[in-house]
Amino acid sequence: MSTTVVLVHGAFADASSYAALIPELLDAGIPVVAPAVPNRSLVGDAAYVASVVRSINGPVLLVGHSYGGAVITVAGAEENVKGLVYLAGYALDEGESLGQLQGGFPDSDLAAALVYTPFPNPGGEDGTDVSVDVEKFPHIFAADVDPALSRILAVSQRPLAGAAFAEPAPVAAWKTKPAWGIVSSSDHTINPDVERFGYNRAGVKAIEIDSSHLVMLSHPREVADLIKEALASIDA
Repeated sequence: MSTTVVLVHGAFADASSYAALIPELLDAGIPVVAPAVPNRSLVGDAAYVASVVRSINGPVLLVGHSYGGAVITVAGAEENVKGLVYLAGYALDEGESLGQLQGGFPDSDLAAALVYTPFPNPGGEDGTDVSVDVEKFPHIFAADVDPALSRILAVSQRPLAGAAFAEPAPVAAWKTKPAWGIVSSSDHTINPDVERFGYNRAGVKAIEIDSSHLVMLSHPREVADLIKEALASIDA
């Protein structure tokens, strides 16, 4: 049975961030699912992705970009997940939050470009959405992406609820599942050293690409090649 690749987007983006990568995979005959992640809380988002994974009949390779890396770290505990691929992502440890992992390293350019917007939460306290300043988005998030596309991405962001930054990961699937990853060495959204540290700790088989944060949009073929390598390994 073919392994299905589930593409998990990150913060400040949606599943369309995989638009250049998906054809590379589909043209190779690889089944793909790219769900819309709520971006409301780490545990809640992971539970949603886990429900998607459970609905798939057969093995799954989870691919997570950016914050999506934290999500697959938790959702990857599902039994039919056979491996993880991190794209400029957070490989959290069990009990660790995004804020804690980032806090050990100098801030990226993202820190000074965040915008905080309250949103209503019926039945509870209002939340805070975090997004990227539209004018700064192209440089920080998508410096090597077509400018015509990056300006669209800037105004169509999917924000991340601020609470997600402080929420600890209840499990780290890389402790029991093989993992691969890409460091975006020209990343201005996540300090590349945060990516390197998390990958090294998790035993991720990592490569580096001179890329902006949106590595799957600017280097889809290289990302597809890594995913194919992971699939070949788990299907062997």
